[in-house]
Amino acid sequence: MLRRWLQRLTARFSPVIDQVTSHPFVRRYLPALADPDLWHMNRRSVSRAVAVGLFCGMIPGPVQALFALGGCLLVRANVPLAIVTTFYTNPFTIVPLYVVAYEYGRLFFPGAPASAGWSLPASAGIADWFPALWQWMASLGKPLAVGLVLLAVTLAAVGWSAVRIGWRCHVVRAWQRRKRERSAA
Repeated sequence: MLRRWLQRLTARFSPVIDQVTSHPFVRRYLPALADPDLWHMNRRSVSRAVAVGLFCGMIPGPVQALFALGGCLLVRANVPLAIVTTFYTNPFTIVPLYVVAYEYGRLFFPGAPASAGWSLPASAGIADWFPALWQWMASLGKPLAVGLVLLAVTLAAVGWSAVRIGWRCHVVRAWQRRKRERSAA
C-alpha cells in the first residue's frame, strides 16, 4: 500500500521532474540526472535513498537537501525520497538528536561534561534562534562533532537495513499469498 502511494506520488511529480531537467542550468548535468535509479522506486534505490537522507539529515544548516541530492548522484539513490527523508530533523527534533549525538561523542571523549546541565538559550524570535543554535553547537566542541558523524552513520546503516529487511518481508509475504491463492484455485 505504501509502495503504491509512493509510486502515485512519484508519477504525480513526473511532469515537474521533466520541467526541472529542461532548465538550461540543469541540462548540462542531464546525463547524470537521467539515471532511472534516481527517480524510480526499487529495492536498491529506495534503501540507498533512506540511508542518504538519514545521513544528510544530521548535517547542520539548511543545505541538507543539496547534500542529499549530491549523495543520490554518487550512490544512485531515489532523489525525492532522500530529500523527504532529511525532514526528520526539524526545530522540534534537532535538539534531542544533538543531545544524543553529544552523548554518543562523549563515549570517545570521557572528560567532556555531561549534557544534563546545559540547555539551548531562549531567544525572542525565530531569526535569533538559528544563531543561538549555532553558538550552542560550537560550545559543545569535539564530542558533538564526532557524535554527529557517528550518529549519522549509525542512522544511515539502520535505515538502509530496515528498508532492505522490510522490503524482503513484503516480497516473501506476497509470494506466500500468491502460493496460497494458486493452491486454493
